[in-house]
Amino acid sequence: MHHAVIAATGLFTPPNAISNEELVESFNLYVERFNADNAEAIAAGDVVALQPSSPEFILKASGIRSRFVMNKTGIVDPAVMRPAIPERPNEELSILAEMAVTAARQAIEAWGKPVERIDAVLCAASNMQRAYPAMAIEIQNALGIGGFGFDMNVACSSATFGIKTAADFIASGSARAVLMVNPEICSGHLNFKDRDSHFIFGDVATAVIVERADDAQGGWDILGTRLKTVFSNNIRNNFGFLNNAAPEGIGKPDKLFVQEGRKVFREVVPMVSQMILEHAGDLDLDPQGLKRLWLHQANINMNDMIGRKVLGRDPTPEENVIILDDYANTSSAGSIIAFHSHSVDMTSGDLGLICSFGAGYSAGTVFVRKR
Repeated sequence: MHHAVIAATGLFTPPNAISNEELVESFNLYVERFNADNAEAIAAGDVVALQPSSPEFILKASGIRSRFVMNKTGIVDPAVMRPAIPERPNEELSILAEMAVTAARQAIEAWGKPVERIDAVLCAASNMQRAYPAMAIEIQNALGIGGFGFDMNVACSSATFGIKTAADFIASGSARAVLMVNPEICSGHLNFKDRDSHFIFGDVATAVIVERADDAQGGWDILGTRLKTVFSNNIRNNFGFLNNAAPEGIGKPDKLFVQEGRKVFREVVPMVSQMILEHAGDLDLDPQGLKRLWLHQANINMNDMIGRKVLGRDPTPEENVIILDDYANTSSAGSIIAFHSHSVDMTSGDLGLICSFGAGYSAGTVFVRKR
Protein backbone atom coordinates (compact mmCIF):
# COMPACT_ATOMS: atom_id res chain seq x y z
CA MET A 1 0.00 0.00 0.00
CA HIS A 2 1.29 3.46 -0.93
CA HIS A 3 1.03 6.50 1.33
CA ALA A 4 -0.48 9.74 0.00
CA VAL A 5 0.63 13.34 0.34
CA ILE A 6 -1.16 16.66 -0.26
CA ALA A 7 1.48 18.06 -2.60
CA ALA A 8 -0.02 21.42 -3.66
CA THR A 9 -3.15 23.55 -3.58
CA GLY A 10 -4.65 26.34 -5.68
CA LEU A 11 -7.31 29.00 -5.25
CA PHE A 12 -9.44 31.04 -7.64
CA THR A 13 -11.24 34.02 -6.08
CA PRO A 14 -13.87 35.84 -8.19
CA PRO A 15 -13.19 39.53 -8.86
CA ASN A 16 -16.50 40.77 -7.43
CA ALA A 17 -17.15 41.23 -3.71
CA ILE A 18 -20.39 42.14 -1.93
CA SER A 19 -20.25 43.58 1.58
CA ASN A 20 -22.98 43.00 4.14
CA GLU A 21 -23.93 46.66 3.80
CA GLU A 22 -24.44 46.34 0.03
CA LEU A 23 -26.39 43.11 0.39
CA VAL A 24 -28.64 44.55 3.09
CA GLU A 25 -29.30 47.72 1.10
CA SER A 26 -30.63 45.76 -1.88
CA PHE A 27 -32.52 43.29 0.32
CA ASN A 28 -34.25 46.03 2.31
CA LEU A 29 -35.28 47.82 -0.89
CA TYR A 30 -36.83 44.56 -2.06
CA VAL A 31 -38.63 44.22 1.29
CA GLU A 32 -40.02 47.76 1.05
CA ARG A 33 -41.34 47.14 -2.47
CA PHE A 34 -42.83 43.76 -1.54
CA ASN A 35 -44.61 45.14 1.52
CA ALA A 36 -45.91 48.15 -0.43
CA ASP A 37 -47.16 46.00 -3.32
CA ASN A 38 -48.91 43.62 -0.91
CA ALA A 39 -50.14 46.18 1.64
CA GLU A 40 -53.81 45.22 1.39
CA ALA A 41 -53.12 41.47 1.62
CA ILE A 42 -50.80 42.07 4.57
CA ALA A 43 -53.47 44.16 6.35
CA ALA A 44 -56.02 41.41 5.74
CA GLY A 45 -53.68 38.79 7.16
CA ASP A 46 -53.41 36.89 3.88
CA VAL A 47 -49.72 37.68 3.38
CA VAL A 48 -46.97 37.96 5.98
CA ALA A 49 -44.99 41.19 5.83
CA LEU A 50 -41.28 40.75 5.20
CA GLN A 51 -38.81 41.97 7.81
CA PRO A 52 -35.75 44.07 6.93
CA SER A 53 -32.23 42.93 7.71
CA SER A 54 -29.07 44.64 8.95
CA PRO A 55 -25.29 44.12 8.67
CA GLU A 56 -25.19 43.61 12.45
CA PHE A 57 -27.73 40.79 12.27
CA ILE A 58 -25.72 39.00 9.58
CA LEU A 59 -22.43 39.36 11.45
CA LYS A 60 -23.88 38.09 14.72
CA ALA A 61 -25.69 35.17 13.08
CA SER A 62 -22.79 33.98 10.93
CA GLY A 63 -19.54 35.87 11.35
CA ILE A 64 -19.70 36.84 7.66
CA ARG A 65 -18.74 40.36 6.59
CA SER A 66 -18.58 39.95 2.79
CA ARG A 67 -18.50 37.38 0.01
CA PHE A 68 -17.05 36.97 -3.49
CA VAL A 69 -19.39 36.23 -6.38
CA MET A 70 -19.16 35.55 -10.08
CA ASN A 71 -21.83 38.15 -10.80
CA LYS A 72 -22.64 41.09 -8.55
CA THR A 73 -25.02 43.28 -10.55
CA GLY A 74 -27.91 40.82 -10.60
CA ILE A 75 -27.63 39.99 -6.91
CA VAL A 76 -27.71 43.60 -5.67
CA ASP A 77 -30.49 44.65 -8.05
CA PRO A 78 -33.75 44.52 -6.02
CA ALA A 79 -35.66 43.76 -9.21
CA VAL A 80 -33.50 40.70 -10.00
CA MET A 81 -32.06 39.29 -6.73
CA ARG A 82 -30.03 36.51 -8.35
CA PRO A 83 -26.73 36.25 -10.23
CA ALA A 84 -26.96 36.93 -13.97
CA ILE A 85 -24.67 34.38 -15.63
CA PRO A 86 -25.38 33.83 -19.33
CA GLU A 87 -25.21 30.32 -20.76
CA ARG A 88 -22.20 29.61 -22.94
CA PRO A 89 -22.15 27.71 -26.24
CA ASN A 90 -21.18 24.07 -25.90
CA GLU A 91 -17.98 24.82 -27.77
CA GLU A 92 -16.79 27.18 -25.03
CA LEU A 93 -15.34 26.18 -21.67
CA SER A 94 -18.11 26.07 -19.07
CA ILE A 95 -17.93 28.68 -16.33
CA LEU A 96 -17.60 26.08 -13.56
CA ALA A 97 -14.80 24.36 -15.49
CA GLU A 98 -13.10 27.70 -16.12
CA MET A 99 -13.01 28.44 -12.40
CA ALA A 100 -11.65 24.99 -11.61
CA VAL A 101 -9.01 25.19 -14.34
CA THR A 102 -7.74 28.52 -12.96
CA ALA A 103 -7.39 27.08 -9.45
CA ALA A 104 -5.85 23.88 -10.85
CA ARG A 105 -3.22 25.75 -12.84
CA GLN A 106 -2.15 27.56 -9.68
CA ALA A 107 -1.83 24.21 -7.88
CA ILE A 108 0.08 22.67 -10.80
CA GLU A 109 2.48 25.62 -10.89
CA ALA A 110 3.12 25.25 -7.15
CA TRP A 111 3.58 21.49 -7.64
CA GLY A 112 6.20 22.12 -10.32
CA LYS A 113 5.65 18.94 -12.32
CA PRO A 114 4.16 18.28 -15.79
CA VAL A 115 0.43 17.53 -16.02
CA GLU A 116 1.30 14.25 -17.75
CA ARG A 117 2.10 12.90 -14.28
CA ILE A 118 -1.52 13.35 -13.14
CA ASP A 119 -3.57 10.19 -13.62
CA ALA A 120 -7.06 11.31 -12.55
CA VAL A 121 -9.24 14.39 -12.10
CA LEU A 122 -12.02 14.54 -9.51
CA CYS A 123 -14.52 17.40 -9.54
CA ALA A 124 -16.02 17.43 -6.06
CA ALA A 125 -18.60 20.15 -5.45
CA SER A 126 -22.10 20.86 -4.17
CA ASN A 127 -23.63 22.01 -7.42
CA MET A 128 -22.67 20.82 -10.88
CA GLN A 129 -24.00 23.04 -13.63
CA ARG A 130 -25.14 20.04 -15.63
CA ALA A 131 -25.67 16.32 -15.27
CA TYR A 132 -23.35 15.27 -18.11
CA PRO A 133 -20.81 15.22 -19.59
CA ALA A 134 -18.99 15.27 -16.26
CA MET A 135 -17.39 18.57 -15.29
CA ALA A 136 -14.26 16.63 -14.32
CA ILE A 137 -13.83 15.36 -17.87
CA GLU A 138 -14.17 18.86 -19.31
CA ILE A 139 -11.59 20.12 -16.81
CA GLN A 140 -9.32 17.18 -17.59
CA ASN A 141 -9.52 17.99 -21.31
CA ALA A 142 -8.86 21.70 -20.79
CA LEU A 143 -5.71 20.95 -18.81
CA GLY A 144 -4.44 18.26 -21.19
CA ILE A 145 -4.48 15.52 -18.55
CA GLY A 146 -4.75 11.83 -19.43
CA GLY A 147 -6.24 9.03 -17.37
CA PHE A 148 -9.80 9.46 -16.18
CA GLY A 149 -12.11 11.90 -14.40
CA PHE A 150 -15.49 11.93 -12.70
CA ASP A 151 -17.77 14.16 -10.63
CA MET A 152 -18.78 13.61 -7.03
CA ASN A 153 -21.23 15.48 -4.83
CA VAL A 154 -21.45 15.21 -1.06
CA ALA A 155 -22.51 18.83 -0.55
CA CYS A 156 -20.17 20.80 1.74
CA SER A 157 -18.11 17.68 2.48
CA SER A 158 -17.26 17.05 -1.16
CA ALA A 159 -13.62 18.16 -0.82
CA THR A 160 -12.74 15.87 2.08
CA PHE A 161 -14.55 13.01 0.38
CA GLY A 162 -12.52 13.88 -2.72
CA ILE A 163 -9.22 13.89 -0.81
CA LYS A 164 -10.01 10.47 0.67
CA THR A 165 -10.96 9.12 -2.76
CA ALA A 166 -7.71 10.46 -4.21
CA ALA A 167 -5.70 9.00 -1.30
CA ASP A 168 -7.40 5.64 -1.83
CA PHE A 169 -6.44 5.70 -5.53
CA ILE A 170 -2.86 6.36 -4.45
CA ALA A 171 -2.94 3.62 -1.83
CA SER A 172 -4.25 1.01 -4.26
CA GLY A 173 -1.77 1.92 -7.00
CA SER A 174 -4.54 3.07 -9.35
CA ALA A 175 -2.87 6.49 -9.64
CA ARG A 176 0.38 8.19 -8.68
CA ALA A 177 -1.08 11.70 -8.67
CA VAL A 178 -4.68 12.96 -8.58
CA LEU A 179 -6.07 16.45 -9.14
CA MET A 180 -9.14 17.21 -7.03
CA VAL A 181 -11.03 20.47 -7.74
CA ASN A 182 -13.93 22.22 -6.00
CA PRO A 183 -15.61 24.88 -8.17
CA GLU A 184 -18.54 26.41 -6.30
CA ILE A 185 -21.01 28.98 -7.60
CA CYS A 186 -23.06 28.84 -4.43
CA SER A 187 -24.80 32.12 -5.27
CA GLY A 188 -26.65 30.25 -8.01
CA HIS A 189 -28.71 28.17 -5.57
CA LEU A 190 -29.24 30.84 -2.93
CA ASN A 191 -32.59 32.55 -2.32
CA PHE A 192 -31.58 36.21 -2.04
CA LYS A 193 -35.15 37.07 -1.02
CA ASP A 194 -34.90 35.07 2.22
CA ARG A 195 -33.77 37.12 5.24
CA ASP A 196 -32.43 34.09 7.13
CA SER A 197 -30.19 32.75 4.37
CA HIS A 198 -29.54 35.37 1.68
CA PHE A 199 -26.15 36.26 3.18
CA ILE A 200 -24.74 32.75 3.66
CA PHE A 201 -22.91 31.82 0.47
CA GLY A 202 -20.15 33.00 -1.84
CA ASP A 203 -18.42 31.72 -4.97
CA VAL A 204 -14.88 30.35 -5.32
CA ALA A 205 -12.84 27.42 -6.67
CA THR A 206 -10.07 25.41 -5.02
CA ALA A 207 -7.73 22.67 -6.20
CA VAL A 208 -5.68 20.01 -4.43
CA ILE A 209 -3.02 17.70 -5.86
CA VAL A 210 -2.68 14.42 -3.97
CA GLU A 211 0.49 12.49 -4.80
CA ARG A 212 2.24 9.26 -3.93
CA ALA A 213 4.64 9.90 -1.03
CA ASP A 214 7.57 8.26 -2.90
CA ASP A 215 7.29 10.97 -5.58
CA ALA A 216 6.57 13.96 -3.34
CA GLN A 217 8.95 16.70 -2.34
CA GLY A 218 7.60 18.44 0.74
CA GLY A 219 3.89 18.76 1.23
CA TRP A 220 1.70 17.15 3.86
CA ASP A 221 1.55 13.47 4.80
CA ILE A 222 -2.05 12.26 4.99
CA LEU A 223 -2.11 10.40 8.31
CA GLY A 224 -5.71 9.28 8.08
CA THR A 225 -9.04 10.00 6.44
CA ARG A 226 -12.53 9.22 7.67
CA LEU A 227 -16.01 9.83 6.24
CA LYS A 228 -19.45 9.79 7.81
CA THR A 229 -23.00 10.30 6.54
CA VAL A 230 -26.30 10.46 8.42
CA PHE A 231 -29.46 11.27 6.50
CA SER A 232 -31.19 14.55 7.34
CA ASN A 233 -33.62 16.90 5.60
CA ASN A 234 -32.41 19.90 7.61
CA ILE A 235 -30.27 21.14 4.72
CA ARG A 236 -31.81 20.50 1.34
CA ASN A 237 -32.07 21.66 -2.28
CA ASN A 238 -34.70 19.91 -4.41
CA PHE A 239 -33.64 21.25 -7.79
CA GLY A 240 -32.96 18.45 -10.28
CA PHE A 241 -33.76 16.91 -13.62
CA LEU A 242 -37.10 15.56 -12.41
CA ASN A 243 -38.41 19.10 -11.80
CA ASN A 244 -39.44 19.27 -15.45
CA ALA A 245 -41.66 16.24 -14.91
CA ALA A 246 -43.41 17.69 -11.85
CA PRO A 247 -46.84 19.19 -12.60
CA GLU A 248 -46.14 22.24 -10.42
CA GLY A 249 -42.96 23.11 -12.34
CA ILE A 250 -39.73 24.48 -10.92
CA GLY A 251 -40.77 27.78 -9.33
CA LYS A 252 -41.10 26.58 -5.73
CA PRO A 253 -38.75 27.94 -3.01
CA ASP A 254 -37.50 24.46 -2.12
CA LYS A 255 -35.73 24.30 -5.50
CA LEU A 256 -33.16 26.61 -3.89
CA PHE A 257 -31.14 26.23 -0.69
CA VAL A 258 -33.26 25.70 2.42
CA GLN A 259 -32.21 24.75 5.93
CA GLU A 260 -33.33 24.44 9.53
CA GLY A 261 -30.36 26.31 10.95
CA ARG A 262 -30.95 25.74 14.67
CA LYS A 263 -31.46 22.01 14.17
CA VAL A 264 -28.32 21.82 12.05
CA PHE A 265 -26.30 23.53 14.79
CA ARG A 266 -27.63 21.27 17.56
CA GLU A 267 -27.09 18.06 15.61
CA VAL A 268 -23.95 18.66 13.54
CA VAL A 269 -21.64 20.22 16.16
CA PRO A 270 -21.66 17.21 18.53
CA MET A 271 -21.55 14.73 15.63
CA VAL A 272 -18.48 16.35 14.07
CA SER A 273 -16.70 16.97 17.37
CA GLN A 274 -17.11 13.34 18.40
CA MET A 275 -16.00 12.14 14.97
CA ILE A 276 -12.80 14.23 15.15
CA LEU A 277 -11.93 13.03 18.66
CA GLU A 278 -12.62 9.37 17.83
CA HIS A 279 -10.58 9.55 14.62
CA ALA A 280 -7.69 11.21 16.44
CA GLY A 281 -7.81 8.48 19.08
CA ASP A 282 -7.75 5.72 16.48
CA LEU A 283 -4.69 7.35 14.90
CA ASP A 284 -3.07 7.67 18.36
CA LEU A 285 -2.98 11.45 17.98
CA ASP A 286 -3.51 13.90 20.83
CA PRO A 287 -6.09 16.41 19.54
CA GLN A 288 -4.61 19.03 21.85
CA GLY A 289 -1.39 18.64 19.86
CA LEU A 290 -3.03 19.91 16.68
CA LYS A 291 -1.38 23.15 15.63
CA ARG A 292 -4.15 24.11 13.25
CA LEU A 293 -7.78 23.37 12.44
CA TRP A 294 -9.01 24.05 8.90
CA LEU A 295 -12.73 23.52 9.40
CA HIS A 296 -15.61 23.90 6.99
CA GLN A 297 -16.46 27.60 6.85
CA ALA A 298 -20.20 27.60 7.47
CA ASN A 299 -20.79 29.59 10.62
CA ILE A 300 -18.46 31.23 13.12
CA ASN A 301 -20.42 29.89 16.09
CA MET A 302 -20.23 26.29 14.88
CA ASN A 303 -16.50 26.56 14.25
CA ASP A 304 -15.84 28.13 17.64
CA MET A 305 -17.71 25.40 19.47
CA ILE A 306 -16.11 22.55 17.52
CA GLY A 307 -12.69 24.10 18.14
CA ARG A 308 -13.35 24.22 21.90
CA LYS A 309 -14.57 20.63 22.03
CA VAL A 310 -11.57 19.33 20.04
CA LEU A 311 -8.81 21.29 21.77
CA GLY A 312 -10.41 21.29 25.21
CA ARG A 313 -10.09 25.07 25.50
CA ASP A 314 -10.74 28.24 23.56
CA PRO A 315 -8.60 28.05 20.41
CA THR A 316 -6.59 31.03 19.24
CA PRO A 317 -7.35 32.58 15.83
CA GLU A 318 -4.10 31.04 14.56
CA GLU A 319 -5.24 27.56 15.65
CA ASN A 320 -8.83 27.67 14.42
CA VAL A 321 -8.64 29.37 11.04
CA ILE A 322 -11.60 31.53 10.00
CA ILE A 323 -11.86 32.84 6.43
CA LEU A 324 -15.65 33.02 6.16
CA ASP A 325 -15.65 36.66 7.26
CA ASP A 326 -14.28 37.51 3.79
CA TYR A 327 -15.45 34.52 1.71
CA ALA A 328 -18.71 33.52 3.45
CA ASN A 329 -19.76 29.88 3.15
CA THR A 330 -18.21 28.48 -0.03
CA SER A 331 -19.49 24.95 0.57
CA SER A 332 -16.91 22.27 -0.25
CA ALA A 333 -14.14 24.80 -0.89
CA GLY A 334 -14.18 26.48 2.54
CA SER A 335 -11.83 24.17 4.43
CA ILE A 336 -9.47 24.10 1.43
CA ILE A 337 -9.35 27.91 1.26
CA ALA A 338 -8.45 27.91 4.96
CA PHE A 339 -5.74 25.28 4.40
CA HIS A 340 -4.38 26.97 1.28
CA SER A 341 -4.26 30.41 2.90
CA HIS A 342 -3.03 29.47 6.38
CA SER A 343 -0.54 26.62 6.18
CA VAL A 344 2.68 28.03 4.69
CA ASP A 345 3.98 29.13 8.10
CA MET A 346 3.89 25.63 9.56
CA THR A 347 7.08 23.60 10.00
CA SER A 348 8.07 19.97 9.63
CA GLY A 349 6.23 17.71 12.05
CA ASP A 350 3.34 20.10 12.70
CA LEU A 351 -0.09 18.43 12.84
CA GLY A 352 -3.30 19.79 11.39
CA LEU A 353 -6.86 18.77 10.56
CA ILE A 354 -8.90 19.46 7.43
CA CYS A 355 -12.55 18.86 8.29
CA SER A 356 -15.83 19.41 6.49
CA PHE A 357 -19.48 18.96 7.39
CA GLY A 358 -22.76 19.76 5.72
CA ALA A 359 -25.91 18.51 4.05
CA GLY A 360 -26.63 14.86 4.19
CA TYR A 361 -25.54 15.05 6.94
CA SER A 362 -22.02 14.41 5.71
CA ALA A 363 -18.66 14.90 7.40
CA GLY A 364 -15.04 14.18 6.55
CA THR A 365 -11.78 14.37 8.51
CA VAL A 366 -8.27 14.46 7.06
CA PHE A 367 -5.39 14.52 9.55
CA VAL A 368 -2.13 15.77 8.03
CA ARG A 369 1.48 16.30 9.11
CA LYS A 370 3.92 18.73 7.55
CA ARG A 371 6.78 16.84 5.85
